Amino acid sequence: NILGLGNKEAEAIILDVTSKVYQKRLSEAFQGGDLEMADSKAAFLQNLCEELYFDPQKASQIHEVSDMSILFQEIYRKKLQQCVSDGELDESDVAALLKVRVMLCIPQQTVDAAHSDICGSLFEKAVKDAISAGVDGYDADVKNAVRKAAHGLRLTREAAMSIASKAVSAHYSYFVPMVRKVFLNYVKRSRSADNRTESARELKKLIAFNTLVVTELVADIKGESSDTPSEEPAKEEVKEVDEDDEWESLQTLRKIKPNKELNAKLGKPGQTEITLKDDLSERDRMDLYKTYLLYCLTGEVTRIPFGAQITTKKDDSEYVLLNQLGGILGLTSEETVEVHRSLAEQAFRQQAEVILADGQLTKARMEQLNELQKNVGLPGPYAQKIIKSITTTKMAAAIETAIGQGRLNIKQIRELKESGVDLDNMISESLRENLFKKTVDEIFSSGTGEFDEEEVYDKIPADLKVNPQKAKGVVHDLARTRLSNSLVQAVALLRQRNRQGAVSSLNDLLACDKAVPSEPLSWEVPEELADLFGVYAQSNPAPEKLSRLQYLLNISDSVAAAAKEMGHGAVSVGAEEEKFVF
Repeated sequence: NILGLGNKEAEAIILDVTSKVYQKRLSEAFQGGDLEMADSKAAFLQNLCEELYFDPQKASQIHEVSDMSILFQEIYRKKLQQCVSDGELDESDVAALLKVRVMLCIPQQTVDAAHSDICGSLFEKAVKDAISAGVDGYDADVKNAVRKAAHGLRLTREAAMSIASKAVSAHYSYFVPMVRKVFLNYVKRSRSADNRTESARELKKLIAFNTLVVTELVADIKGESSDTPSEEPAKEEVKEVDEDDEWESLQTLRKIKPNKELNAKLGKPGQTEITLKDDLSERDRMDLYKTYLLYCLTGEVTRIPFGAQITTKKDDSEYVLLNQLGGILGLTSEETVEVHRSLAEQAFRQQAEVILADGQLTKARMEQLNELQKNVGLPGPYAQKIIKSITTTKMAAAIETAIGQGRLNIKQIRELKESGVDLDNMISESLRENLFKKTVDEIFSSGTGEFDEEEVYDKIPADLKVNPQKAKGVVHDLARTRLSNSLVQAVALLRQRNRQGAVSSLNDLLACDKAVPSEPLSWEVPEELADLFGVYAQSNPAPEKLSRLQYLLNISDSVAAAAKEMGHGAVSVGAEEEKFVF
């Protein structure tokens, strides 16, 4: 009160001074041995608090957050480091550490953190040494070092498997990053290999590393015996493969199933708890699996001088290694089946395209394809789908070539459609439009003078899947062009004394006029138009055609009558060139 301090200020000063005195008295008691000799550590601390009029709860907070707490933690850590200097903790070490913990009132959480840090660093070194030893270096000494580190340091299984990595939430997160890094190095070397054989060899080293090092390492950390093979994963794997019975016919898929004889030959299968599922994309993992599957199918290729090569076939044991590779890559049964299916379809398609080179599917060829299907093991519906695809593609190419060369008309197109051929997808839209234009052009040059609007405007566009409005525009453009050309051609043929050709050209003119009605036509020599009319009149045309031609050639009734007579006379003197009337 004299100093003018408030209650809070005074209490803060008292707490600060008392705390320092408490820490000093406690440190002296620990160093002098008084704390250790006390029958009850809790009673000793309680008496100390009473002497100093110090709140026990405040004293407890000092043990947790104050500088004294940090000091006690350092004391415990140094004691732990001394105990593990020989690489393990024996019973006396454990007892000594427990005594220090009790005397200093160190929380369990702090103790666990110290053990994870100090013991974990020793364990990390042992694991790194084991992994860096590789396939050949993982001998009994390295193996014992890992077991000693895992069990001699009194680490729990969970602590041993998850000490240093917080990024991966798994029991094996401690050494998983290191193992994955080695796995990825093998993958990198496989991808950079010069050929498929070298690539497969690197993947084979990956499988061996997993089986001989990682699998043993996992077993040592878990405290399991690596001499007794585990059958459960194999049974589970068989169940997964059997789930898709549709693909049971695939030879390569059946070969990757666990086989007691091959397993006995190859030894214990590798672990599948540490995989590359999170390190590589699904596409990359399936490509790596496919690389080794092709190696199993084709064997090992060795190149010799002068450009030759020798292929060495592999036995079915390679398929067991392929199954182990699928586990390392983290592939599901569905993804594995997909790789085998795509490769089987590829093999079947390549050989089927040779058999169906011309697109013709005969009985003998169908028997060949059935035999090929059995050899590959491809299910029937998928084989039929590929066969249909090949024949359709070949047929489409043949149809497009025929259309381009003018060997296919609308009548044949209709026959193909009636036979079930899907021409809409086989023939491109532009080619169908060209075929329509060509068909209409043939109608306008057929020499019959007929033009069926329903056929041209409705049926043919429907058969060729051509837009009706667009088709109508094409017809009108062609009709206008062909109409004037037909007149010129008719006069030219008449001058050449080709009466039949002239009549055909006039019929073409009438067909174009039916599509696009025309005004009367003009010509420099009207007499030639009269001669054309006379020639046409002598061909016994239908009255309506003759009448329409008279209108188009702008011929009067009197001239038409004279032209008929002239045309008749021209026929009678047709053999005498000097009397022919133009």
